[in-house]
Amino acid sequence: MKKSVFYLLALFLTLNSCTRDELQTENPSVQVVQKDPLTGKQINSEINSTIKNSGTFNWKNVSDHLLWSAIFRGNRMVSIGFGASKDDFDRSLSANSKAMEAEILDVIRQQEGVEPTRFLISSDQYLNQIDVVVEKEETIIALRKMKTIRYVEPGDYHYFEIENSLNPNAKSSGSSGCGFDSAVLNAADYTTTAPNAKIPWAFTQHNIPNAWSYSTGAGVTIGLIDTGVSPEQTLLGSSFNTGASSGRTISKFGSYVNGSTTDGPADQCGHGTKMASVMAAPKNNAGLPVGVAYNANLITYRAASNVVLETSSEQNGVKTAFTDLANNAGVKIISMSMGHIFSVGKIEDGVKYAYSKGKLIFCAGGTSTSFTNFVGVIFPASMSETQAVTGVKEGTSNQKCDVCHSGSQIDFTFQMERANGNTVPVLSYYNNQADYVGGSSVATAATAGIAALVWAKNPSWTREQVLNKMRQSATYYPTVNSSYGYGNINVLKAVQ
Repeated sequence: MKKSVFYLLALFLTLNSCTRDELQTENPSVQVVQKDPLTGKQINSEINSTIKNSGTFNWKNVSDHLLWSAIFRGNRMVSIGFGASKDDFDRSLSANSKAMEAEILDVIRQQEGVEPTRFLISSDQYLNQIDVVVEKEETIIALRKMKTIRYVEPGDYHYFEIENSLNPNAKSSGSSGCGFDSAVLNAADYTTTAPNAKIPWAFTQHNIPNAWSYSTGAGVTIGLIDTGVSPEQTLLGSSFNTGASSGRTISKFGSYVNGSTTDGPADQCGHGTKMASVMAAPKNNAGLPVGVAYNANLITYRAASNVVLETSSEQNGVKTAFTDLANNAGVKIISMSMGHIFSVGKIEDGVKYAYSKGKLIFCAGGTSTSFTNFVGVIFPASMSETQAVTGVKEGTSNQKCDVCHSGSQIDFTFQMERANGNTVPVLSYYNNQADYVGGSSVATAATAGIAALVWAKNPSWTREQVLNKMRQSATYYPTVNSSYGYGNINVLKAVQ
C-alpha cells in the first residue's frame, strides 16, 4: 500500500551538480509593515478548519503572517529544514550542507541584526535541520524565499495547550495517555501458560500463542520511542532476561530534555511502560501478562513527557530517538505510539532518516477522547515511511475502538477492545501488579511485536519481505480496506 523511497542515486547526482552560486538566494532582505500577531484562538481556528476541510494541515501552506504569529506565540522558536531538494535531509549525504546552513544563518543575521550566537539554538549532527530564535516577520518571509529551505515551522507552538484553554472539557493534552493505575484482571481476559504467565485475550484472537511454537522474537531488537520504562517494574528491568525469556537484553535511554538536561530513561507517565509490556514482557512465573515477542531485545527511549508531541523538548527528544535508533545497526524495528494531529518537520526528517537505514517503523493511527476526534490518521503514522496501526473491537477488522482513529493511511489493525469495554492486560507501572491499556497505542506496540516474531523466524529477510508476509497473513490481503488497511494479522500464518 505504501511505496518505498529510492532516492540516494538521484540525490547524489543532484548534490554534486550544485554550485555555490546555485545555493545563493537573491535579495533576501525584506521589508514589511509589522502587524500584531494573531491570537492562539485565531491560529488554532485556521488549523482546525484546514484539517476539517482537507484532512491535513502543514505549515508550508499557510500565510507568512499566520506562520510568524504561531512562531511568536511559541516562544519565538523556529525549526528550519534545509537542503538542495525536498529529500535532502541526511547531512552525511548532503555535499553542500555547511554552505547552505551558513547562508541561512547569514540571512537571519541580516534581518534580525544580531550574530548567530544570539539566535542559533541547535544544529543537528545527522539531519539538515536547525533551531533558531526569530523576532521579526520579515525574517520568516526572507527565509521562505530561499531556494534551499525545505520547511520553516514554529518550534514550540502549543496547539493543544491553547485548545484546552478554549475547550474546558478537552482531554487531549497535559497528562495525555498517562496513568499509574493497577487493576485486578478479569479472569475472562486471559489464559495462563507455563511457568505462570497470563496470555492477554487479544493475543489469542490473533493466534499469537500458537505462533510461539515457531518464533518468540529471539535475536530481534525493537526500539521503543515513548515516555520511558518504569524503574519499579522488575519484569522490565532486572527480571527481563530470565527463565523462558533468557538470552536477551533491555537498554534504556533518555532523549527528552527537561530544563537544561535530559531527565533520564525512567517513565514518569506510565504509557511507555505499558507499551514495553505488550511488546516484550517476559514469559514470567509471577502470574502477570506476557508480551508478544517475549524473547526479543528491547531498547527504550524516554523521548517525551506524554503522548502529545507539541513542545520543542518533546519534538527534539523524538527526533533524537529516531536518529539514534537509525544509527544502531542492531535495531530492526521501531515502534512509537505518540504523535501530533499535523506534521512536524524535524520528526519527519528523523523518521525518513531511520527508514533510509532499513528500519521497519510502526506508528499509532491516533486515539482521541474529545475535540481531536475529527482528525483522521495522525502524524507520523500518516507518513508513507511508517506502518500505521489502529485498534478495532474484538471479532472485527473494520469496527474501530471507541476512541481510535481510522482512514486510508492505516496499514494494520489489532483487536484490543471487548464488548464490555475491557482492553488489553499488561504490566503495571508498579512491580507485581497488572493493568489494562487500549487505543491505537497498544495496537501499534503489539503489531511491532508481531513483526519481531516474523523477522526472528526469517532473520535473513529484508524489511519488505517481513512486511509482505504480514500483509499476506492479514484479513483483507491482497485488496486493502479503505479505512483499515490489511486488517488483523493471523500471526500463526505469518510465522509458518
